[in-house]
Amino acid sequence: MRAASSPACLSPLLLCLCVLQRSYGTPSPPSPTFTHNQTKLPDSDKDSHHRPKRGWIWNQFFVLEEHIGPDAQYVGKLHSNSDKGDGSVQYLLSGEGAGTIFTINELTGDIHAKKSLDREKKSHYVLHARAVDRFTNRAVEPESEFIIKVQDVNDNAPKFPDGPFSASVPEMADIGTSVFQITATDADDPTYGNSAKIVYSILQGQPFFTVDPKTGVIRTALPNMDRETREMYSVIIQAKDMAGSVGGLSGSTTVNISLADVNDNPPRFPQKNYQLYVPESAQVGKAVGKIKANDEDLGVNAEMTYRITNEEGAAIFSISTDSDKREGVISLRKPLDYEKKKAYSLNIEGVNTHLDPRFSYLGSFKDTTTLKLIIGDVDEAPVFTMDYYIMDVYENAPAGTEVSMVTAQDPDSTRSKVRYSIDQNAEGDALFNIDVDSGLITTTKSLDREEVAWHNITVMASEIDNPNLVSYVPVTVQVLDVNDNAPYIATDSALVVCEGSKAGQVTCVSSLVAIVVLFVTLRSKKSKKEPLIISVEDIRENVVTYDDEGGGEEDTEAFDIAALRNPAAAEEMRLRKDLQSEVWRAMGTEALSPALTLPDEDIHEVIKLKVVEADRDTSGPPYDSLQTYAYEGRGSPSGSISSLDLPEPQTELDLSEVDKWGPEVQVLSRVGQHHVP
Repeated sequence: MRAASSPACLSPLLLCLCVLQRSYGTPSPPSPTFTHNQTKLPDSDKDSHHRPKRGWIWNQFFVLEEHIGPDAQYVGKLHSNSDKGDGSVQYLLSGEGAGTIFTINELTGDIHAKKSLDREKKSHYVLHARAVDRFTNRAVEPESEFIIKVQDVNDNAPKFPDGPFSASVPEMADIGTSVFQITATDADDPTYGNSAKIVYSILQGQPFFTVDPKTGVIRTALPNMDRETREMYSVIIQAKDMAGSVGGLSGSTTVNISLADVNDNPPRFPQKNYQLYVPESAQVGKAVGKIKANDEDLGVNAEMTYRITNEEGAAIFSISTDSDKREGVISLRKPLDYEKKKAYSLNIEGVNTHLDPRFSYLGSFKDTTTLKLIIGDVDEAPVFTMDYYIMDVYENAPAGTEVSMVTAQDPDSTRSKVRYSIDQNAEGDALFNIDVDSGLITTTKSLDREEVAWHNITVMASEIDNPNLVSYVPVTVQVLDVNDNAPYIATDSALVVCEGSKAGQVTCVSSLVAIVVLFVTLRSKKSKKEPLIISVEDIRENVVTYDDEGGGEEDTEAFDIAALRNPAAAEEMRLRKDLQSEVWRAMGTEALSPALTLPDEDIHEVIKLKVVEADRDTSGPPYDSLQTYAYEGRGSPSGSISSLDLPEPQTELDLSEVDKWGPEVQVLSRVGQHHVP
């Protein structure tokens, strides 16, 4: 950029004129001396005959940049001491710009610049000067180097190479808060004059911002600037050189300043009351509605959480926060029942999660609203009074026998009538029927426990008004046993008699087996029997083991009978009159003799006696852990059973068929192998 020269810029140009000065040599080498704008050659240039010193005399040359005159700009003059003005000395110029930018008068040594120069492109030029004899072309002076400097003028305005700029400052900032520092550049010479001395000022953006004139720092000028009111500001800054004086060059740029968000606004619900419809069939854990509070802040400053503040609402419903949409998602915590409660009221609160204590004076950063949930009635399937039913019926009962009844009701307020049916897909035999109105289950044929002891059926209940609403319940029917099977003796049993058997010795194991089966059956079919344990506290907690195989130990020494049962539950011992003397005799002598002898006793009567004794003895353990009969394992040698001591065994019988009857019968069969005297 060109600018007109001011009077202050002309004075340096006058100093650039060449001043000639002659210098004479002395017999001894003088010290080189320099004056302003004058250069003297080194001592090596004087000759050995002490002739007068020859040398170049010129000023330090300056040339003004941006010269726009019609004539070439005069730079300066070269002169040699050997030049006597007769034209015999010729001046030559070489180096940067010689001949193209700078020219020299060969006779006078005057140098001119024939082009306009720009200091910002090149600030100085290095050239070489020679003085030669015009006729002989011999050097009158050795070649010397000199510099032509381009003198600066204020031809460049300040610039902002990186503009326009963007900056940010938090909203609600205090006055004087630093926003941004701006810097302009000036291509003029900062070491010469004020051409590059810049001053900053604000052209647009007041009264919100200010700028420091020297440093270019932009600061806030007003307090409590609110982003929600105005977010963006466009500020124009000017930079002017020549220290801001008149005639200085200037440049400007724009700084776009935005207010950064802070959490200075609480959440706000658009309404204070909301209403939401929810069907009673809504699933637990599923969302039934959404609610949202608005927050004018941005990002984390607008994040909030929702919660239900009243206990009644929080017990049935829950609320979670959708962080992406900033919504409160309402979900069902427990099942709804229109018939029990038709509406709920929820007090919902929205609270900011990232609070800034600097703005606590603005108030509470939360808001509340009321949400009324209207429960919609939905036609529901009938509901059975029980989750499952267990019934029983005796076997061999005639068809049409009543088993039991199931009951279902319509939970809706209409109380529609219910019809019952049996799901034939679950029970293909069609052994049962159900009354469609009462739910009474009956048999369709006689049942046999020995064939199927348990039957599983599924009962359906549906409304008359809406048959599509069906509920199901499982029903289990147990077939109770009756004494409809007589004992029998296997016809394929083999009778084996030992060699040398005595008269009266047991020879038929089958009869013993039949007797045992008969007694077990009679015991299981006793119609009335007092319980051995009355209360739960009487249940046995420990299994007690004792040894009764020797026959001489006391049966009650190994356990505490009080820990096994309630004595009050035991019946008074009532024995058959025809066996009572036998019992007392056995009880009285058992502790005194190591074994009970059975000279002519029938083993049948002994077993009956032992069974009755175990059932009625109040001092013994419960019958289900009868200690008298024990199974010692397959293949164990036969020996005494409880207090019985039979004669020495004879040859063992063939027990291949008896093994099929089980451990108890196997033991009895071995008893039959002993000789009874």
